[in-house]
Amino acid sequence: MSYLTGRNPAELEFQHVIYEKHARQTGRATVTLNRPEVYNAFNYEMLMEMSAAFLDASHDDSVAVVVLTGAGDKAFCTGADLKEQHEHCVGNPQTYWKWMGAFIEAHDRLRNIGKPTVARLNGMTVGGGNEFNMACDLAVAADDIYIRQVGTARGSVPAGGATQWLPLIVGDRRAREILMLCEEIPAARALEWGLINQAVPRAELDAAVDAMCTKLINKLPGCIRYTKLHLNFWKDLAWHGTVQHARDWLAVNNLSYEVKEGIAAFNDKRPVDYDKIRRETK
Repeated sequence: MSYLTGRNPAELEFQHVIYEKHARQTGRATVTLNRPEVYNAFNYEMLMEMSAAFLDASHDDSVAVVVLTGAGDKAFCTGADLKEQHEHCVGNPQTYWKWMGAFIEAHDRLRNIGKPTVARLNGMTVGGGNEFNMACDLAVAADDIYIRQVGTARGSVPAGGATQWLPLIVGDRRAREILMLCEEIPAARALEWGLINQAVPRAELDAAVDAMCTKLINKLPGCIRYTKLHLNFWKDLAWHGTVQHARDWLAVNNLSYEVKEGIAAFNDKRPVDYDKIRRETK
């Protein structure tokens, strides 16, 4: 059953993801989100390619660790592509419900990959991008990046991992601060709060990721897989208890004025008119 052994990444012909199995560091695969022109925001096609890459890495016994990162030096990932959301999902709950299914599948493939995963944070890590960061086991960041959640400022609820996992990672009060104030969290504070494991000068980022991968590669694969399964217990409990409900609620929320205004303001490069929202929804 050759399809259970992993494939040559070139055969997969991805358009929005760069998938590599490294010769220079045997045992490592890297998935690079490759839409730098939109700060590596994910669209539906990218989510499907991420799922396929994670599945292949899971099946390939020569892969011992998977790194998730973003193309370029400005962004790891800035979450959902709001242009796509504006064109296809606002006012169309059924389309959003399908889109959210692809998002959930990518997360499930990543968390259940059966191997340790490292987020290489090379730039802005925002919204759903931070949710993919939190879905990884470990994270190494350049010390000039920031992390931010923006859902409540843009017409969404970050229930694709952030509401579920931030209280587990940083505690209840800090989770509320991150999700309600939507402020930037510099790398030094993210390290202090436990959102990342290391913050290093940008010039040292690749060396730090390589060193962490080497440590993970030199562990027993069956033991680390089962350790990961147990470590995922509370994350999985929170995720599975809420995410399908969130999928339906967020789909219906695409009919709301809050979503329309929040996404339109982003695409128009203007502030959200919060006063108008309150007047319109009275």
